[in-house]
Formats: sequence, C-alpha cells, structure tokens
Amino acid sequence: MRTLGIETSCDETAAAVVQEDGTVLSDVVHSQVQTHAPYGGVVPELASRDHLHNIEPVVRAALARAGLGLGAIDGIAVTCRPGLSGALLVGLQAARGLAWATGKPIVGVDHLVGHLVAAFLRFPGAEVQEPKLPFVALLASGGHTALYRVDGLDIRAIRELGATRDDAAGEAFDKVAKLLGLGYPGGPIIDRLARGGDPRAVPFALPMPQHGSFEFSFSGLKTNVARWVAEHGIPESESSMKDLCASFQRRVVDSLVSKAVRATRNERLDTLVLGGGVAANRELRERATRVASKYGIRVIGPTLRACTDNAAMIALAGSFRLARGDDERTTITMSPHTVLASVTRKGPGRRGRPLREGQRR
Repeated sequence: MRTLGIETSCDETAAAVVQEDGTVLSDVVHSQVQTHAPYGGVVPELASRDHLHNIEPVVRAALARAGLGLGAIDGIAVTCRPGLSGALLVGLQAARGLAWATGKPIVGVDHLVGHLVAAFLRFPGAEVQEPKLPFVALLASGGHTALYRVDGLDIRAIRELGATRDDAAGEAFDKVAKLLGLGYPGGPIIDRLARGGDPRAVPFALPMPQHGSFEFSFSGLKTNVARWVAEHGIPESESSMKDLCASFQRRVVDSLVSKAVRATRNERLDTLVLGGGVAANRELRERATRVASKYGIRVIGPTLRACTDNAAMIALAGSFRLARGDDERTTITMSPHTVLASVTRKGPGRRGRPLREGQRR
C-alpha cells in the first residue's frame, strides 16, 4: 500500500508518499521559518496563507519524487487535529479535493499519533532501530510535551501517563531564545550554543521535581531565566551566553529524562521512544540513552528529519487505518484538539496524590 500524506498543522507545508512497511518514497517539506522569524513565533494567519500558496506544488513534488501519479496512490492521509484551525483546513480541503477527484479513500490522522509512529519510518540510507511494542514514548515539541504508554499504533492503544501543565518544552526553548535575542526557532540555536557552555554556571531550579509525578512544567524555568536577565542583563560575551544556554538546557533535559525513564520503569517496559521536534536535541538524546542504559532500557529516536513536523509520519499512521478499510471521505472533520485522552489538567496547584514508584494509574 502506498499512502500520500499531507501535513499542515502549524508552520510546515508537507507531503510524502510512504509504503505501509514504513519505507519513505518521498518526503517534501516547505518550511515557513523565514516568514515567522521576525515575530519570534508562528503567526496563525500568515501560516494559513503560506499553506494556501504552497500546498499544490508541495504535493506535486512529493508525487514526482516518488515517481508516481495520483492513480498509483492507494489512499490519502491528512492531519486533521490538533493544530492551528486555519492551517489544518488548508490541508484537509486539499486532501478532500484529491480524494473526490480520484475516488481514493481518505483518513484523518491525529498529529500526535504521527509523532508517535515516526520512529518506524524507513528513510533511504538511514539506519532504523524499529521499536517493539509496547513502549513508553516521550513526545516533546513546540506545542506538546507528554509521556504515553503505547501498546499499539491505534488511538485506543495509546494512554497518557503525564503531560505539561503549561508551556511545552519546545515553547520554552523558543521563548527563552526570543528573550535572549537569539532568533527563531530557538531550540536548535540554544542547543548549538549549549555545546560550549558550562551547565552549572547558572543554578536554575529543577522544574516540577516531584518524584512521583509524570507531569511537566516549564513556565517557572522560563521565568527564572527572565529574572536572571533582568538582574544581570543579556550576556554580552559569547562564553557567558553559552553558559546561560547550557544551564537552561540542562534543566529542561533533566526534567524530560528523569520523568521519561521513571515512567518506563514504572510501566515495567524496556523501550523508551523519543518523538517531536525536541527529540532532535543533542543533549536530550545523549543523556536519555546514558541514563536509561543503567536500567536496561533501550532509547530509540526517529532519524533527525522525522523529528520535526513532516508528512511521512502522517502517511504511515494513516496507512494502518487505510489497510483496515477505513474511509472518511464523507465524515472527516477538523479539530484544534487532540483525540488522545488527557489525564493532566492545565495550571498550578495540587492534582491529587502523586504516583509512587511501581504504582500504576
């Protein structure tokens, strides 16, 4: 089965053709980074307009690189949630039009599920360590940070263990980078600067350190950086900037790694899968692998190009439903919210008793 995937949930216009075994035949991504960089973040109206301008050439390029015409595609998968409403509508309407014109089946895909299956993608020339089910997944991106137990690649087999109460990890990177005048997107810039810095230079507190909780919070760490800058000013020397970035990144990674490894042990599993844009972070990958190995846990992350938003992961996630005979040509809808059930409420305050080690929800 060959599936055409379309992704327009945020600021990347993407299309890909993927076989149901995960083999990627083409993967085209048009980035809007230059459009949104002057604003330090994504502007929804600009994102929608850019998607409208680029969706047709991106889909054409994906088909051309796969060496296929529309008639050779077995089905279409499109991101239908969560994301920016206007951006999602562009991809959804494009997919609907293609399905109507060709008579091919279409299925909607939850963007988060796409990230959870990204580690199964097989890109040409890239080494693949395919995860074995069940596993715990850490999904960390600009809009989402959560831990999931994944018993199968179906929505009903995915259960949230804990998520962020406020800012996502990637959002914290972007906001701190904007505060420091480093540019957008902030994650790759801070990661690069942190390589040459001292992570102990600035003693930031560990975010939400409760031992029994699998929930995250990064707004306080972001505020700590803002207070430090208000007191000391933006670092003028390159070495001081590197130290500040390394200290901030260390605390984000501390929180992600410690909770992800504890969650995997708590579920009595031996595989931790990383997903989302923050999964491309060098320190996160290195530290997660090192810490998890102490407990016999294997860490698997997608190839770097599959960490950020792409249509290949959407095509693969949709191919499983298409193989079952699902077809939403007359029922597919869009929503800014994920269909995955959440156990984490937003905001501060107590959320009941924290889990003890070995205790399950």
